[in-house]
Formats: sequence, structure tokens, C-alpha cells
Amino acid sequence: MEKNKQRHRGNWKLFAILAVCIAPVVASYLAYYVIKPQGRTNYGALIDSRDYPMPSLGATMLDGKPASLDAYKGKWIMLQISNAKCNASCQKKLYDMRQLRLAQGKDMDRIERIWLITDDKPLETILMREYDGTHLLRVKADALKSWLPAEAGTTSADHIYMIDPLGNLMMRFPKDADPNKIKKDLAKLLKASRIG
Repeated sequence: MEKNKQRHRGNWKLFAILAVCIAPVVASYLAYYVIKPQGRTNYGALIDSRDYPMPSLGATMLDGKPASLDAYKGKWIMLQISNAKCNASCQKKLYDMRQLRLAQGKDMDRIERIWLITDDKPLETILMREYDGTHLLRVKADALKSWLPAEAGTTSADHIYMIDPLGNLMMRFPKDADPNKIKKDLAKLLKASRIG
């Protein structure tokens, strides 16, 4: 009788050891094949640059000297578009871009901010001072139409775009984007990238 009890206990111990060993395998199988990850992991919409090659923008600096986005290759570019009047939405994007760059800490030098201005009207001096460090380039609005894709019901002026260090348009953030979510995308991009 005592031997049967010991054998019975021994069987339970063996079963418990097997269960502990097999549990991680079963859990990983379930996680991989049964529980599917939900949605995408990035906030911004990824853009296939092959569908939107960078056109010749014919950009100029504010003083009229020729300029090009190629001058900023090697860095990540946060890009926004607006006319010189720069309404409240435009100013919020300029503010967000500045703060998002600062929030990257030691990696902030890997990011440039560019505002493409689509008319030849004068800019407010206060605005230029407040967002010092943002590169201001004038372009013809027509040059941007086929290049920068917008979400349905929006225009390219409603978005912040990302250009990678090789000069490829690669991401668009939604209209009235949440800066905290953009910040997470930027941190992931900078961490994953060996360039820029």
C-alpha cells in the first residue's frame, strides 16, 4: 500500500515536471498561431517612395537663392507645407515639429525640420524667430501636388511628412496628429536606423 502511494506521488511529480517543460512550447505556439497581433505598430502611415518619387521642386531660400531637399540628405526630415500666412493649424505643426525634435534628446541632431512655403508672400518676423532652426523653403504649390499623398478628405497641408536620410518620402502623420504618438514613431525610427 505504501509503495503504491509513493509510486502515485512519483507519477504526479513526473507529470508536474513535464507540464512545466511543455508549457512554454504550448504558450509560444498559441501566441504565434492563435493569438494574432492587432493592427499596425506605427502611428504614421507608411508610404512606398517608389509610388511618390521626389520631383524637381525648384525650391528657393527666402532670399531667392536656389535650394534643394537634397542638401539635407543624411538626416531625417520632418516636413510640413503651408502658405506664408501660416494659420493656427500650421503654427501648431511648426510647434510640434520643434518639440518632437527636442524630445529625441541626444538624437535630435539627426532630425531636420523643413517648412515648404507655397507662395511668395512675406513671412511674419515673429514666426521666423519663434521657429528658428526650421529651414524655410519656397516652392510652387503645383510641384507638390503629385508628390505628397494626403488622406481622403484632407490636403498635404494638413499633414507632417517624414523623409528618410536617403531622401525617400516614407511616412505621413494624420491631420491633427497626436504629438505623443509621433514621438514614439520617431524614437522607433531613430533606434532602428543606422543611417541619419
